[in-house]
Amino acid sequence: MAPRLLVSNLSKSFPGVRALDDVSMSVEPGEIRALLGENGAGKSTLGKIVAGVYQRSQGSVHLDGVELGAFDEKVAGDLGIGIVHQEGSLVPQLSVAENIFAGRQPAGWLGQVDVRLMREKARALISQLGVRIDPAAKVVLLSPAQTQIVEIAKALSRDLKLLILDEPTAALTLTETERLFEIVRRLADDGVSIIYVSHRLAEIFALCHSVTVLKDGRLAGTRQVADTTTDELIRLMVGRDVHLTRAATVRKPGAIVLEAHDISAPPLVRSASVTVRSGEIVCLAGLIGSGRSEFCEAIFGARRRYGGSIRLDGRAIDPHGPWDAKRAGIGLVPEDRKNSGLFLGMDLVNNIAATVLSKVSSGVNFSESKAEALANRFVGDLRIATPSVRKLVGDLSGGNQQKVLLAKWLAMEPRLLIVDEPTRGVDVGARSEIYRLLRELADRGVALLVVSSDLPEVLALADRIVVMAEGRTVGELGGEHATEEEVLRLATRFTSSVVERRKKVVGA
Repeated sequence: MAPRLLVSNLSKSFPGVRALDDVSMSVEPGEIRALLGENGAGKSTLGKIVAGVYQRSQGSVHLDGVELGAFDEKVAGDLGIGIVHQEGSLVPQLSVAENIFAGRQPAGWLGQVDVRLMREKARALISQLGVRIDPAAKVVLLSPAQTQIVEIAKALSRDLKLLILDEPTAALTLTETERLFEIVRRLADDGVSIIYVSHRLAEIFALCHSVTVLKDGRLAGTRQVADTTTDELIRLMVGRDVHLTRAATVRKPGAIVLEAHDISAPPLVRSASVTVRSGEIVCLAGLIGSGRSEFCEAIFGARRRYGGSIRLDGRAIDPHGPWDAKRAGIGLVPEDRKNSGLFLGMDLVNNIAATVLSKVSSGVNFSESKAEALANRFVGDLRIATPSVRKLVGDLSGGNQQKVLLAKWLAMEPRLLIVDEPTRGVDVGARSEIYRLLRELADRGVALLVVSSDLPEVLALADRIVVMAEGRTVGELGGEHATEEEVLRLATRFTSSVVERRKKVVGA
């Protein structure tokens, strides 16, 4: 039998960039194939060509043995090829049913949209995935996990043969990720082929049958998951050994820099406290929704605080906005670099200078030469891969964008740097570089408060781990000997007890 998907000698060029270069691969019916590679390796480009979003420059695409000529996303959908984009493709203000059947709404005999039938069909598709979502609900009101389900239901509405998932778990909790895995396995059992794009190697070993690795737009290798190792996949991706484990040396932290006590910032932060010392990395761990990011925003003045106290270097501060926190010596690297952290339509020079305009100005005039010199220094120090400091940040890979975001805040030389999800959406090579940068900052005496949903990352970075649940800090662990099980036990024990108390109140 012919494979479900066969791509042969596929190439794709953009102006000045060869994103894919002579790549071939095949996927069998019911196979879950991982697609790995560093940021910029060509993974998303390959997926978008197969889904009809991009037109290939060279090569061929076969589906069930039939060669496809020029085709777009609509034709691909009609043929049974679906894609769940990393950025999402749903219209927030439309309902679940309207998104699933956009452009294909069932019509009555007068040509009007049959809303009742459309919702019934949407409900049936969603129920196939083992979940309940109101088809009349607006997408803007859904959780990230529910949004992913709607994306998959949209693909299923076209008699799905091949599903491409691009970083599907980036914003999901552990429980939601497991639910997604169950759905993917069920689809594979029904004969649907899956291409699964992810930077999280643990997910590849938990879910996939095989893995194709791309490097610099070329095929680096294909392996059966059962016959390979994490180290081998990393070597194929980056061309060298990369270690994401704890540093061998143990730092000795200095004086207390941050004391945040009993912070309240409703509705998500109820009573949270943390201390961070000079030269120390403290990681905030917990389930998504536990209030970690909101706690950090309250410290930074980006979220209104209704109670508690903040001291920096022993001095009480009361930031009413980020400008107050910045003036006090606090920097915040936000979780969402594209919408909250960077000016994607501007170059590296202007992005890095944005937080330190006084340093790159002569009197009241902005100094291009000073700003360029500053950007060039950070490009060298942080090993940012860019042909020029005048390159638009939006054109860089995710890992290099994250480095620019770090550079933007390091330029102000903060006493305390808060870093929210430092490696979300970046590849394993860039992750290793970011770990190095954070450790070097701590070695220089900077106090670091890091939020991460990746438990191996927490264990690799933290000198101390502070666990949050239900908007409260519920425990603390030493980073050197902590385990994932201990962190999860703290995070879920409190949550479970709250759920039980609520059940008793409802029952009463």
